[in-house]
Amino acid sequence: MKLAKTYGYLKKDLNIIEDALNQMIQAEHPVLREASTELLEAGGKRIRPIFVLLSGQIGNFDMERIKTVAVSLELIHMATLVHDDVIDDAAIRRGKPTIKKLYGNRVAMYTGDYILARALEEITTLKEAKVHRLLSKTIVEVCIGEIEQIKDKFKWDQQLRDYLRRIKRKTALLIATSCKLGAIVTGVEDKYANKLYQYGYYIGMSYQIIDDILDFTSSAKQLGKPAGNDLLQGNITLPVLYAMKDQTFNTLLRETFADPEHVREESMEKLLRALQQTDAIEQSYHLSDLYLQKALQVLDDLPNSKAKQTLQDIATYIGKRRS
Repeated sequence: MKLAKTYGYLKKDLNIIEDALNQMIQAEHPVLREASTELLEAGGKRIRPIFVLLSGQIGNFDMERIKTVAVSLELIHMATLVHDDVIDDAAIRRGKPTIKKLYGNRVAMYTGDYILARALEEITTLKEAKVHRLLSKTIVEVCIGEIEQIKDKFKWDQQLRDYLRRIKRKTALLIATSCKLGAIVTGVEDKYANKLYQYGYYIGMSYQIIDDILDFTSSAKQLGKPAGNDLLQGNITLPVLYAMKDQTFNTLLRETFADPEHVREESMEKLLRALQQTDAIEQSYHLSDLYLQKALQVLDDLPNSKAKQTLQDIATYIGKRRS
């Protein structure tokens, strides 16, 4: 079963959000408009809007308010991707050239800034102060996470807690915020809105862990970028942290990256094979499963509804994801 089937009944609402996203990025300046459109048309799973919609269905659903939140959060996510690609010097994302590759670093950075500004402009139509406090706090944490990721590049002696703190800021908090904001703007009780935030956090942690696993177990065609690309960029993800407990792999890793800017393709392929010969992938899936179990436990406290069932189905799907 594909993830989209779990929320197929949201197709009409998602189309409304997609149209709104397209309208929001229509800049007057042709370069900004073209670059932003390229990014939007590259696609994406629209995970954040989906969680906004589902959380909103637990309350008094209001499409206009939900659309505002969903569009703003997806634009913020898109802006971070543009900035990430500049920092990582990435030429490909989702199998297509990045904005950085097509237009250069300066245009890419301003495109990311423009998209972020449009997101903030959109969310101002909502008057609840707690919406803006939560979103501002989340953006601050995302920025800190990006700085920490840069600081930790090629840092072989980092700990598990460093990695978990990094993916919390990189991925989990924006998903958690999507869940809670969808609840807030539709009048969901605070106790349930907080449960949805916890659910989003646990789902986000699991989702990023599995993404990091797939970076080593999927083909370049499936990934839309080279396998092991995170490691090539110096990002130490969970499978690598676990694999480094194996002395043979640890030694090979340090030898391979003795000169990080000149890692040979055959050396990288040998390193990836060595990682898969350890139990790092299995251990990583185990930690992902622990987060998913917590997500499902949190949902137990919510009233029964179709939206709750879909949130449970998404968690189950993520746990089985292997591509």
